Amino acid sequence: MSGFADLTVVVSGGSSGIGAAAADAFAERGANVAVLDLNPSEKHWSTRCDVADDNQVRLAVAAVVERFGGVDVLVNNAGIGAVGTVEENSDKQWFRVLDVNVLGMVRLARACLPHLRESASPAIVNTSSIVATTGLVNRALYSASKGAVQSLTMAMAADHVAEGIRVNCVNPGTADTPWVQRLLDQADDPAAERARLEARQPTGRLVSAEEVANAIVYLGDPANKAVTGTSLAVDGGTAGLRIVKA
Repeated sequence: MSGFADLTVVVSGGSSGIGAAAADAFAERGANVAVLDLNPSEKHWSTRCDVADDNQVRLAVAAVVERFGGVDVLVNNAGIGAVGTVEENSDKQWFRVLDVNVLGMVRLARACLPHLRESASPAIVNTSSIVATTGLVNRALYSASKGAVQSLTMAMAADHVAEGIRVNCVNPGTADTPWVQRLLDQADDPAAERARLEARQPTGRLVSAEEVANAIVYLGDPANKAVTGTSLAVDGGTAGLRIVKA
C-alpha cells in the first residue's frame, strides 16, 4: 500500500501501545509520521505535547507544520484510563480523565483543522473503546469519556463532511497494551486476571496493538473516501457476539 506517500500523519500518544503501533503502520506505508506525546518516540519524529494544555497543543501542531509542511491525517489517540464505579472516582479524577480523553481530542482537532482543510486527503481517526457501547464493570468514568469520544466523532463527521474531512473512530476491546499490563500487575493473581480478560472476548485472547493500528490505518486511508461517521470495533467480537455453548 502506497496511499500514504508524501502524507503527514499526526499521532497523539504515539510513543507506546496502540499509538506506537499506529505510528509504525503509517510509516511502513510511506507516511511522514509526527508523534505528539509526553515522552519522545524512539522511532519517529516527535515533539512533547500534553493534550490537556491548549498552548502545548498549538505549539506542537505548529512544529509539525514547520517540519513537514502540513497535516493530512490526525490520529487522536492520547488518553488515560480509570478504574472504579461511579462512587469510587473523585471529582478531580473525573475532571482529569475527561480533560485528557475528550477535551484533548477537541484541542488537537481544533489546532489541526485549518491544515486539514488544505489537504487533498484529510481524515481524523479517534481512539474510542468497546466501553462506549458495552457496559463493563468498574469502568464508569472511563466509559463516560469514551462514550463522549464516539458521540464527538459522529458530530465532527457531520460538521466537516462538506469540507471533505472524514472523521471516524476505532473501538478496541481489551488490548495487550502497557496500560492493561499495569492493571494486571496490580492484581492479586496477574495470571488469573489475564485469563479472565481473555475469556471475556469470544476469540479467547486480548486484541493486539497492531490489530487496532491496522484498523486506524484503514480509516485514515484516502482510498476509503466513502468511510466517514463510522465506529469500527476491533474487539474480538465482544460487543456483538454472545457465544452460548450447547
